[in-house]
Parts: sequence; C-alpha cells; structure tokens
Amino acid sequence: MSEASDLFSSNGGGSSGGATSSQTYGAAKKRILVVASDDEDLLTKNNPGSQTNVAFEPDGNKAPTMNNNVNAGGDGPGGEDFHTYLEEIVHIPEPNSESFSFKKLWAFTGPGFLMSIAYLDPGNIESDLQSGAAAQYKLLWVLLWATILGLAMQRLAARLGVVSGMHLAEVCYRKYPVVPRVMLWIMVEIAIIGSDMQEVIGTAIAFYLLSNKAIPLWGGVLITVADTFTFLFLDKYGLRKLEAFFGILIAVMAISFGYEYVTVAPNQIDVIEGMIIPSCSNCDEKSLLQAVGIVGAVIMPHNLYLHSALVKSRGIDHSKKTQVKEANRYYFIEATIALAVSFVINVFVVSVFAHGMWDQDGHKKNNSAIRDLCISKNNSHSEIFPNNSDVFEPDIYKGGVFLGCQYGEIAMYIWAIGILAAGQSSTMTGTYAGQFVMEGFLDLKWSRWKRVLLTRTIAILPTFLVAKFQNIEDLSGMNDMLNALMSMQLPFAILPVISMTSSEKIMGDFKNGLFMKGLSCVLAAVVISINMYFVGYYVTKSFTPEWYVIVALSVFGALYLAFCAYLVLHVMVSMGCRWFEGSPIMRRVMHDQEPRILDAPRGDNYGMS
Repeated sequence: MSEASDLFSSNGGGSSGGATSSQTYGAAKKRILVVASDDEDLLTKNNPGSQTNVAFEPDGNKAPTMNNNVNAGGDGPGGEDFHTYLEEIVHIPEPNSESFSFKKLWAFTGPGFLMSIAYLDPGNIESDLQSGAAAQYKLLWVLLWATILGLAMQRLAARLGVVSGMHLAEVCYRKYPVVPRVMLWIMVEIAIIGSDMQEVIGTAIAFYLLSNKAIPLWGGVLITVADTFTFLFLDKYGLRKLEAFFGILIAVMAISFGYEYVTVAPNQIDVIEGMIIPSCSNCDEKSLLQAVGIVGAVIMPHNLYLHSALVKSRGIDHSKKTQVKEANRYYFIEATIALAVSFVINVFVVSVFAHGMWDQDGHKKNNSAIRDLCISKNNSHSEIFPNNSDVFEPDIYKGGVFLGCQYGEIAMYIWAIGILAAGQSSTMTGTYAGQFVMEGFLDLKWSRWKRVLLTRTIAILPTFLVAKFQNIEDLSGMNDMLNALMSMQLPFAILPVISMTSSEKIMGDFKNGLFMKGLSCVLAAVVISINMYFVGYYVTKSFTPEWYVIVALSVFGALYLAFCAYLVLHVMVSMGCRWFEGSPIMRRVMHDQEPRILDAPRGDNYGMS
C-alpha cells in the first residue's frame, strides 16, 4: 500500500486552524485508493467512520476502481445520495515511461476539452463577432495572446489539482480564514451566475432563430430550465461517455462556424497577418475597448476552479512523483490541444464578420443597407434593422440574421445551431463548476438538482423579465454588462491559483519556479489591469455622475481593491516573503495556514518508489 497510510496517518496539522475532522478528510474521500486486502484494518482504524468505498484489487492487472461518492449510502441532506462529476475514476494505462504515449494521452483527454468550452460560450462568440465587426482582422493577435494567457493560467490550475489531490476551492477552504473565504465564494458564484445568464441568452436566441420566431424569447429562456436538468445527469452513463458528448458539442461548433468561414471565404493572408502582427493601426476607441473585452471574455474566473477539479478524475498515485510529473505533462498537452481547437473556432467567428461586415472600399455596412438586403431576401427578421444610416452593430442575434440575408437562409440556421451547442455545453460545465465551488468553499454537500435550481433561478429571473417585457436588443445587450461583471471577478481566481501553486508547503517540488513565478505575476498584473480598465470604462458610461453614485462606487472600489491587496499579500507569502513577521497585526492578518492544507504531507521521502 503506497497511498492509504499516507492519507490517513495525519490530520494535516491538527484542528488548530479550525478544520473539523470531516473537513480534513473531505479531500481524501475523493482520492482514488487502490490497496491490498490486508490494509483494510489500517484504513478502518485510522479513519473511523470514513464513507469512502475502496475497491480492493488483489489482481494487479485489473484497472483501479473506486466509488467516489463522498456521501454514498444516502448521507446527503434528506437522505438522498450526493452525486458529482467525479464518481468514476479513469484508469491510466501502465507502465510508467518517459517516452510519449498516445494511449496515455487518450486516457488523460477529457478535462481539458471540458475546460475549453468556457472559451466558446455565447459571451465569447459575441465578443468575437464584435471584434471582427469593429476592427476586421486587426485584433486576432489579441485573441491569440489571450488564449495563451488562458493556457498559462489553466496549466497552474491543473497542476494544483494533480499535485495536491484537491481542487482550488478545497485548498482555499483550508488556506483562508472564514471572512475572505466566504467573500471568495460569493465572487466566484457571481461569475458563475453571470456566465449562466450569457448561456441562457444564447440558448434562447438560438431557439428563436431555429424556430423562425415560433418559440418566443421568453419561451427559449424557460426551455433552458428543462434542458439543463435533461443533460445534467448524463454522467450517470459513464464519465468517458459524458466527455465524448462534450466532444460532439465542440465538433458541432467547429462544423457550424467552420461552414460560415468557408461560405464567407475571408482573405487567408489577412487572417494570418492579423494573428501574427501585434498592431491596430487606425483603430478607434471602440476597437481598443473591444480588444480589452476579448481578454475579459476569454479568461473566465470560475474556469480555473473547474479545471483544477476535473483533473482529479484520473487515477494517479499521488505518492509517486513520476506519476504526478507524467500527469502534469499529459494534461498540459491535452489543454494545449483543446485551447488550440477553441482558438480556431474563435478565429472562424472573428474572420466571418471581419470580412462580411465591410464593403469593398473598406467601409462598414450600415443598418439601412442590411435592412434592404434582408427585405429583398424575404427574411422574416428584417424589421430588427432600423432604416437609418448608422453603422450596423452586430450581436449574436443580429449577426445570425445578417448571415442569413447575405449568404443564404441556411447560414442563419447553421449559425443558430452553433450558438445552441455553445450555450448547452457551457451550461453543463458551468453546472459542474458551481458544484465544485460550493462543495469546496463551504464544505456543503447539496444534491446537484438543488444547487442547479438555485443558481439557474437567479440567472433566469432577470433574463426572463428582459425577454418578456423588453426587446431582443436589450437581451443581447446584456452581454456587455455581464462581461464587465465577470471581469471584476478575475482577481479572485488568478491570485489564489498563483498563491497556491507557488507554495512549497502545498506543491512541494512542483511549486512554481522563479521564471514561472515572475511570468504568472506579470500575466496576473496584465490581465487584471486590462479588465479593470474595461470595467472602469463600462461603469463611467453606464452610471450618471450624481454624488451618491460617485460615493457608492468609491466605497465599493476601495473595498474591492483592499481585498485584492489582501490576496496579493498571500501571493507574496507563498513566494517566500516574510517582511511582515515583525508586525503582530500583519502576522494576525496574514496567518499562514498552509501547514494544515495537505491531508497527505509528502515529507522528505516524497517521490521515493
């Protein structure tokens, strides 16, 4: 037995930090354990009352199995079973080898593609088409580097899950005191609800287009309630089947938006130049703001929490350094492939509107020209374009109608299919993110349908009211507000993940090196600064300069920056700074709780076979 004694021989530094016995073993309950039958007494003695169901495998040739239901046997509220995505552990083929193996890569494939769906949600699609409409191909390089920044952050999140055996929310539960922990949870939940609203909007618009107005917008919003619960329990058919289903949805998006790309046929040289030349000559303020919006739309705060949890679905022996190192390598390769696919799909959308929205003379098309075109094609949605000479500003609804008028009605329906796939897939991954966040931050085990009902209700109510009593332009316009809202939450995912992965007490030999520490800090500063600019611009344009508005925003801004500063101090502590130790007040504020984070301290022998 390699891991069982390591896991249950320590309570992670005792309960001095406030962790109860159930909290301390919370992470261990979710770890795959494959032990010999003679270790059963040791497990029972060292972890009385544990509800982890260990599958004893005397035959070393069998794949490891485990019932990963942390409350198996109806231990959830009300006696019902508690289910999560991680009920099944995927076996990694042996033996260990330094050489690359496609078979092992296939075994690790899944979490990265689920993570990449957040880069393809309806909010991202709308940001893509608006950047193409605003600056043609000039912002493709921003999209490329935003995706690379996202990959760097996702790599850190995945490494945290692989090395520690816990996801980001679980580690935050053990690291931060109660008040900062609850504030972090609230901020992440806000991001999840904002993302939920974008998914609801996208799905409702897709149904509206596909049904040719037969399904009203408010009806499409209500349908998202039913289809969310329909798809919610697909993982009961097997983890790999669920991951395959997500793969199919990504393929649907690739085919749909790829069809638009081939039909529109943008200039390939312009596309390549836009990706590799970092410039935006003659760009106006709107184009520059759109460049900022791309970063905010691509890097989702809750996605870091999600990815750190998804990697726990593979059977890795955390007591063996070689297996942890191998898992990190394959997960990075898989995440790179997945985000490369998402980047290509995003390029499809940007390029379609970069070419289609501009005439031969380099002028952007106006509303009346598109309206006349739609009327000539008998498009039933032509009335959404006002009869004026203002420049056309597309969104996911108007953009789809424009494609139908310009390139044939089939283009509009295929666009709607792609948006529907984006909305449905991101809805499901957002559901899992919410499950892990609530479970980790609060140590609260809710049945999945209860958690989904709560957050989906919060997301649907305002969206339904707008869809019912306002027009579709207001519904589509909500995406700008939601992007600003989620941009504000980015520090509360980026800073904790940098802090955790830079700590030797959490990551051991896998902590961030000097180069990665510097790079991650620069990335965090760039991303946060960009998004603060975007939020500041949106706030100044959206609120009247009344004194009470200024006071309220000032107070909120001060509290927001103070919390960010608190998280930055934790990053500094994790990176080895000890300048505050001379101050009793600072020692109390920055009390280092990392020694009790790991349930299985690695010790000096970590990595020994």
